[in-house]
Amino acid sequence: MSLAIAALLVLSGCGPSVPRQLVWVEIPADATLSAVSESLAVHGVVANPGAFEEYVRQRRLEAVIRPGAYRLGTGLRPIDVVWAIRRFPPMEQVVVLERMTVAELAVELEQRLNLPVESVLVAARDSALRARVGARAATVEGYLYPTTYYVPRYATARQLLRQMVDTFETRWDPAWNARLDVLGLSRDEAVTLASIVAGEMPDDGDIDTVSSVYHNRLSRGMRLQADPTVVYALGERRRLTFQDYRVPSPYNTYLHRGLPPGPIGQPSAESMHAALYPAETDYLYMVSTNAGHFAFSQTYRGHLETIADDRGTGHGRSAHSTR
Repeated sequence: MSLAIAALLVLSGCGPSVPRQLVWVEIPADATLSAVSESLAVHGVVANPGAFEEYVRQRRLEAVIRPGAYRLGTGLRPIDVVWAIRRFPPMEQVVVLERMTVAELAVELEQRLNLPVESVLVAARDSALRARVGARAATVEGYLYPTTYYVPRYATARQLLRQMVDTFETRWDPAWNARLDVLGLSRDEAVTLASIVAGEMPDDGDIDTVSSVYHNRLSRGMRLQADPTVVYALGERRRLTFQDYRVPSPYNTYLHRGLPPGPIGQPSAESMHAALYPAETDYLYMVSTNAGHFAFSQTYRGHLETIADDRGTGHGRSAHSTR
C-alpha cells in the first residue's frame, strides 16, 4: 500500500487494515461545485452530495476543488475528500484509441498536457524504449497500448510513453510467445499485422476472418494491398484516391510485398489475438460493403462479382487486390 493511500485511510478514521475501494473521479475544468458533488456521490466517494457541497461552501474551499483526475476512496467524509484533493496533485486523463498513431497521439498530448509535439516524437524514437519492445521501425509505434491513462499533469513525454509501453507489456499474453514460433513471426511482425487488422476496423464477427485474408496472402507471397497502410504512408486520414495507391513509401503494401517496416498504429489485445489466431479460411480477397460488414472471396472473379453486387463500395476501407 502506498504512503498516499495509507495516509488517506488514516485521515478517514480507519487504519490500513480496513482497505477501501479506490475509484477514479475526474473533475472537469468547467464543473460547478454541484456537479462535482453529484459526481463524488455517483462514484460512492461521499454519501450525501448536498452535505459535501455545503461543507465546501461554508468554509469557502471552492478554490481547493481543482480540475483533474483523482483516485479517491469510497465512503469518505467531506473533510477527507477536501484533504485528498488539496494534498495530492491532480492527474490528467489521456485516452489512447486503438489505431491511433504516434503522430496523432503527439497532437493529443499537446492539447491535453501542453507537451510540445516534437518532444513526444523524440520520446517515441528513444532507442532504449525501442530496444525494449524489439521495434524494427524508428519509433515505438504499435506499443503504446490503447486504453485510458491517468498521468501526472507535469509528466514528461518520455515518462508517459514509458507508462504506455509498460501497459503493453502487461497486456501481452505470455502464451502468445509460443504462438509466434508456430506462425514463424517475430513479435514486431505480429504487432504490425495486428495494427493492420485493427486499421480495417472490423467488427467482432469479422476480425478473425480479416486476419485470415492477410495470413493467406502472406503465405502465397501476394501483396497485402491493405488500405490502412496507404493511409499511414500518406500521414492523414481521408478517403483514398487512385493516385494515393502509388504513394512511394515502404509502408505502401500495394507496392511492396510482405509486411511493412513496422506497425501503423496501436492495436488492442483483441486485434493481437486475431492476428495470432486467424480463422481457417481460403479467402484471399475482401471488401467493405455498404452494409458495414466485410464480404470475402476465394477468387479474384468472385471478388469482382461481390463489388458489382454492392456498387458504391469501391476502394472502401479494406484490402482487396486489383492485380
